[in-house]
Amino acid sequence: MSTETLVAIIVACALLLILIGVGGRMMTRRRRLQRRFGPEYDRTVEQSGGRRSAERELRSRERRHDSLEIRELPPEAREQYARDWGRIQERFVDQPQTAVADADSLVTRVMRDRGYPTDGYRQQLQDLSVEHGRTLEHYRSAHDVHIRSGAGSATTEELRGAMVHYRALFDELLVAPGGRQRTEEP
Repeated sequence: MSTETLVAIIVACALLLILIGVGGRMMTRRRRLQRRFGPEYDRTVEQSGGRRSAERELRSRERRHDSLEIRELPPEAREQYARDWGRIQERFVDQPQTAVADADSLVTRVMRDRGYPTDGYRQQLQDLSVEHGRTLEHYRSAHDVHIRSGAGSATTEELRGAMVHYRALFDELLVAPGGRQRTEEP
């Protein structure tokens, strides 16, 4: 075998190994993003028109999230928020629209106390997606009903569903390290 042939084989093998390594790294990164963001990964791929731009967007969200000072709530604050949630649920029977508006406000307060910026709904979604991608659709659904409720176009059943959706994110935001805190269903 000539030297030139041997060099060509070695170069081809090296390129193949590099391609396998790059492909493996991309697959590992993709799986990590899929695990971290859950359904939000697929939603972002669909909205951005492709995996590459979606993954770039999701990594950007991670970097922003890493720059935030997200913190756990102290036990007293968790207990107070749980009591606040209980009062909101009690109000639901007589004032469902008010209860949904109050639930939206309470979730926003918990987010702010945890260290999430609460200036704009879209940014809230992006910031929450990093740690709460699996419950983000609950928040979207609840917020949509809350907006329609303000216009008087949400049914009582939709308002009840919004409370359940808000509770899913609320419970996740209230979680103490190493455990879950549950609230009652309306």
